Amino acid sequence: MTPDLRTAAPPEVATTVADRLLRHTAQPVAVRHTIDWAGPVDRDLPDERAVQAACGLMHVHGRATGGPAPLAVDYASVVAGVLAAQGATAAGIGRARGLDLDEVRTSVAQGALLALGQYLAAATADEGLGPEPSEVTAAGLATLVTSDGARVEIETLAPSAWREFWARLGVPATLAGRGWLPFQQRFATAVCPLPDALRRAARRRTSADLRAAAHHSGVSLLTIGRDPAPAVHPAPWRLTPAPAHPATALPSPRPADATLPLTGLRVVESTRRVQGPLAGHVLRMLGAEVIRVEPPGGDPMRWLPPLAHGTSARFTALNAGKRVIEADLTTAQGRDTVRELAAAADVFLHNWAPGKAGRLGLDSDDLRPGLVYAWASGFGDTLGERPPLGTDYLAQVHSGLAAAVRPDDEPPAPSLMTLTDVLGGLVCAQGVLAALAARQRTGCGSRVDSSLVSAAALIPRPARRVHWTPLDRPLATADGHLYLGPESRARPEAVRDLFDGADAKSRTTKEWTRRLAEAGLTATPVHTDLAALAHDPAFRPAIAPPDPVTGHARPYAPWEFA
Repeated sequence: MTPDLRTAAPPEVATTVADRLLRHTAQPVAVRHTIDWAGPVDRDLPDERAVQAACGLMHVHGRATGGPAPLAVDYASVVAGVLAAQGATAAGIGRARGLDLDEVRTSVAQGALLALGQYLAAATADEGLGPEPSEVTAAGLATLVTSDGARVEIETLAPSAWREFWARLGVPATLAGRGWLPFQQRFATAVCPLPDALRRAARRRTSADLRAAAHHSGVSLLTIGRDPAPAVHPAPWRLTPAPAHPATALPSPRPADATLPLTGLRVVESTRRVQGPLAGHVLRMLGAEVIRVEPPGGDPMRWLPPLAHGTSARFTALNAGKRVIEADLTTAQGRDTVRELAAAADVFLHNWAPGKAGRLGLDSDDLRPGLVYAWASGFGDTLGERPPLGTDYLAQVHSGLAAAVRPDDEPPAPSLMTLTDVLGGLVCAQGVLAALAARQRTGCGSRVDSSLVSAAALIPRPARRVHWTPLDRPLATADGHLYLGPESRARPEAVRDLFDGADAKSRTTKEWTRRLAEAGLTATPVHTDLAALAHDPAFRPAIAPPDPVTGHARPYAPWEFA
């Protein structure tokens, strides 16, 4: 008999996160929000792990370690909680602007698919991903291990700094150069196949040697701890209301034909990579007009492979539908362009490095009153005035997430899936929505500060790293992988009796799923092909197929308003 998954426990973590964010929004939201596991996905998904297996999270997270692996935290549930808060806050804004909106629905599966949007786009792009780099180690993490056993994560966006770092460790420039491309591409591929010689060079030196090399070369370095608890507990965002001003503009009017809550609002963004563009992408999906400010010639990320219709699939996954205006911010004319755009906007959003806004004369005090001014940073004020590079993997280390995402029998290391970039973009967008809702009531703008670290702190984790049994990991079958459901993991004796000593590889995924169901046990096939996922009929209501505009698949907007 197949278990009735309709009785599965509701997504408690997602609901808790949504409620916390709505309380932090500091306003009554008269809109119901509902979160379930599967949403429009036609699959029985009884818990977080089933969602991770079915929607591809296990596949992407596990790429760096050789096979699908669960995240040891409820990541998809946290994403879904943020989405629910966004939907409820946006719907409240829509109600205040005259829309008849009473309820919003989302799901943990839709949260997982949104988090995988860039990887899904790359897997379904016109141009393939190309061959893997040669002469690489089997281990695909970027983490380095020193002679005294320290595990460190380094970061730089400058090839000259990379070359200098390795030169100080005795590595020739040509050999160091072979590691640069996989190191930079790890943001896109979720794997970092460094040459073995680089790892050996790090192992011959102490952690102090690596810190000195990083200091002199300008490379950021953090040591990975084993404590999963957040090192800091910042609020998800900090909202600073602007003082009332006679020149403050009233909120933009709602067009008569508007159907989405932010229709008629304008967002100007000057952002790069993932965190900032994703925040703008969310606001666009909720109806806002989004204008991107890009350097002359366009954002260099537009041409990173794989391409779809001549543009990076990963770029269009976050930026399709945005209007683009080019401006050179190093010139007075370019900065004036931004001021003119902000003067006619409701939101200005950027993820510049600390201090850049002030140097450009484009900080919150420099732009018009009434504006919602949002800065999405890496570390906020948690690491002083000169923090390391504010990128995903260093944020995972600083926040304790690098220890939390893996069980206690694996060395701590960041997931090479961009967990905090995605969550940081979503939290920034929710901060903007909170500020827009406040402006709807008061007519005054606000400054919104959020960070990758403040987003990571939303992810609940135990006091100690989790312990897994073999049943907590995907089982390799004759033709793929299978992840046991909560009933199966809770009844290890029943699972052992069913397998009766047989190797899981002796039968196909479908055969084992059927046999488990007949025994009253659940299991979820693990999706390890994102291109196939995009064409799976069960996911058709949640994933848009490649279209003539983008040339790749993409998740549909993750909210249903009523």
